[in-house]
Amino acid sequence: MSSLALTLLYLLAAVLAVVVCRTLRQPPMLGYLAAGVLIGPHALALASNTEGVRHLGEFGVVFLMFAIGLEFSLSKLRAMRKYVFGLGLSQVLVTMLLGFIGLMLLSRYVGRVWDMGWQTAVALAGTLAMSSTAIVVKMMAERAEVESEHGRRVLGILLFQDLAVVPLLILIPALASDPDKLIWLLPLEMLKAGLLITILLTGGQRVMRWWFNLVARRHSEELFMLNLLLFTLGLAWLTELAGLSLALGAFIAGVLVSETEYRHRVETDIRPFHDVLLGLFFITVGMQLDWHILLERWALVLLLVLVPMLLKAAVIFTIARCMKSPAGVSLRTGIYLAQAGEFGFVLLSLGYAQGLVQPALMNPVLAAMVVSMLLTPFLIQYSNRIVMRLASSDWLLQSLQMTQIARQSINTDHHVLICGYGRSGQNLARLLTLEHIPYLALDLDPDRVHQAAAGGESVVYGDATRLQALMAAGLARASAVVITHLDTPATLKTLANVRAHAPDVPVIVRTVDDANLDKLQQAGAREVVPEAIEGSLMLASHALALMGVPMRRVIRLVREQREARYQLLRDYFHGADDDTPAELDQERLRSITLPPGARAVGQWVAQLALESLAVQFVAVRRANGAVSDDPQDPTVLHEGDTLVVRGLPQALALTEDQLLRGQ
Repeated sequence: MSSLALTLLYLLAAVLAVVVCRTLRQPPMLGYLAAGVLIGPHALALASNTEGVRHLGEFGVVFLMFAIGLEFSLSKLRAMRKYVFGLGLSQVLVTMLLGFIGLMLLSRYVGRVWDMGWQTAVALAGTLAMSSTAIVVKMMAERAEVESEHGRRVLGILLFQDLAVVPLLILIPALASDPDKLIWLLPLEMLKAGLLITILLTGGQRVMRWWFNLVARRHSEELFMLNLLLFTLGLAWLTELAGLSLALGAFIAGVLVSETEYRHRVETDIRPFHDVLLGLFFITVGMQLDWHILLERWALVLLLVLVPMLLKAAVIFTIARCMKSPAGVSLRTGIYLAQAGEFGFVLLSLGYAQGLVQPALMNPVLAAMVVSMLLTPFLIQYSNRIVMRLASSDWLLQSLQMTQIARQSINTDHHVLICGYGRSGQNLARLLTLEHIPYLALDLDPDRVHQAAAGGESVVYGDATRLQALMAAGLARASAVVITHLDTPATLKTLANVRAHAPDVPVIVRTVDDANLDKLQQAGAREVVPEAIEGSLMLASHALALMGVPMRRVIRLVREQREARYQLLRDYFHGADDDTPAELDQERLRSITLPPGARAVGQWVAQLALESLAVQFVAVRRANGAVSDDPQDPTVLHEGDTLVVRGLPQALALTEDQLLRGQ
């Protein structure tokens, strides 16, 4: 197969894999793995895991580590240090220790089936300690659990696992060296990595910032992207030249960029490379899986699925309980993190490439990791039932929490229920206090709740997405509900509960922009306040006032736009850079100028029947400069006239074709 044909095969497999996974609402990574198995040498044998493809897969790991470094934040670590360096550190160390002991015992007593050295056991123990960030974070976001008690613990552990990959990437290649040299080689590698990281993070910060500023002043997107690739791959090459891994250099590059003002721009620019190349890496991992061995050794695969998942869940539960977390929270944290993870595949592939993991071990372990990740969505979906059965105290703790909320709201009537007590929620509460309007706020940040409650403010710890918390907070007696956080899935959950159990209580929702305005209104929101549009209204009102427009007229214009549900402000002309997937289903404006011979020439607007084309007439600008917004204007259209219409992109394209096509 030629290089072009091989490339097309990989692209076809990747596209089909992502389509199937998106349809089934599963992470694309599972689709990439399945595609690799299908086209690999052990199934359809359409492609082989060539050296060139493996190198492209390594670049995927490089950009993955760069993205991890880019998200690295000292302030974030400080804020979550209890969970990152308490739970996370303990989980990785204890899991690796128990995994190492278990693997050595397995090798000793079942050596004929599965023989390994202690170096292999260490590499596999590191693989065992990893969990899937992509699957878990995605599902927690969909279930509005990111800010929950178990959600914060899960994120803390995942963050430390990401950091733990860095020393493991140094450790595994060192373990593959001569055992006689390992005693002095391992400390030498660690010292070398420490010195290189220290030099790059201290001296490299100033040089990198100066260079990026120099490149950015040229105002060239192409130059900026080339510089980004050069910087990332250059540091990866430098660390490899020093005898370390490519991924370590990429991680350092990400950390350096994260401390600059270019962080968000870089994150957007690097995303396509990261996703595409990482997908190729997972395809190459899937190609290593031999399904014949799985059928022959299915019992071993099943054992490798159940034992590590139970072990990891038990370890996390025990450590969380030792850190005085409630039983239900500890159990949920363990269930959410029981599966294998993306970095587990990275470490397993590295061990395989270094000769630490033999093919007889690779296939059962790889299959077990894939199966554990496939089971994760179902475990998370039914986690509440599992917790209720195994931790009876969880129900009692939830009841006590509802009792505390009810105690706070029992003497409150006709109050405003505030969901989310961040800056917006607190500002609202102060204005309500000035007007002597009672309120009760629910928030999931225990530190914020403790400080605000100690200051005399009416706020309690509670999850506004749960019906029990809303009812305990006096939803049925409330005058209004205000949702101030920006989590759309959580907002929709809250709206569904309010609509079902207190449909007469008006709900006001805060959003970033108008992307979900219609969806939120249909879900039951009485008012939706998009910050971007409100900001543009304030900007316009100040500009009009400075231009000498009377203040009464300014206030009237702003009020009219609010009463019109922001329709004029929501409609705008999109450019080429606005056609992101999130905006393809939003209405926009389009100007259609009629050339000679256009079908619409000689007709008047009402005769065009634009409604049948699923678009709305906005205005017509005549060739002589006159403008009319009357759809019943009897003046016929002439060459050079411009129609402005509103609609979805597909409908606008069809309308333009119909208006311009000749008779």
